[in-house]
Amino acid sequence: MSIRHGLLALLEHGPRYGSQLRTEFESRTGSTWPLNVGQVYTTLGRLERDGLVAQSGEDGAGHALYAITDAGRTELRTWFERPVDRTSPARDELAIKLAMAVGAPGVDIREVIQSQRRHTVKAMQDYTRLKAQALTALEGTGSRERDDIAWLLVLEQLIFQTEAEARWLDHCESRLIRLAATAPATTTATPPAPPGPGAGTGPGGVGAGSGAAPGGGAVGRAR
Repeated sequence: MSIRHGLLALLEHGPRYGSQLRTEFESRTGSTWPLNVGQVYTTLGRLERDGLVAQSGEDGAGHALYAITDAGRTELRTWFERPVDRTSPARDELAIKLAMAVGAPGVDIREVIQSQRRHTVKAMQDYTRLKAQALTALEGTGSRERDDIAWLLVLEQLIFQTEAEARWLDHCESRLIRLAATAPATTTATPPAPPGPGAGTGPGGVGAGSGAAPGGGAVGRAR
């Protein structure tokens, strides 16, 4: 997630100081990705170094204000227009955990999957409850506050994401069960192949040492 571009987007509405930017960022995203003031000021320092923001005096309380520059506006427009790059996906802790659990001594990968599934389902339920509250606030009062709409969109993305994760966990469990069921027959019928590209990723490597066939909290705006 690009904090620098998020801050530029907020600064486009006018000069802001660090803690003000943190508050507005968290309000817009429903505190899904909390920031600390140090992180905000570190990012502002880099933006200033790159010529994308500039200091703009102080407010009445003595807070140092930052303003977006023309170069910053150009960078922001480019960010909005450019698709998010999926060719180099961010590291996913769950995917790495399951990859490392395959064949790990003393690890029941089925329990790893089931434990994560319980957490994922709980998170999905929490997000759905928060979405219902957000819709009630929007539809019941007729409010169309920018932050409320932005929070609803973030919540719906989280719901889709957890739904996909739950489906993937079901798929992982089914896949590992099928591979574990076919591994003995494959091992008996086929002599070991010499090491080569992809060695260790076939059915013979799955389930080794697993001991068995393979098997939340809300983010928050609730205030």
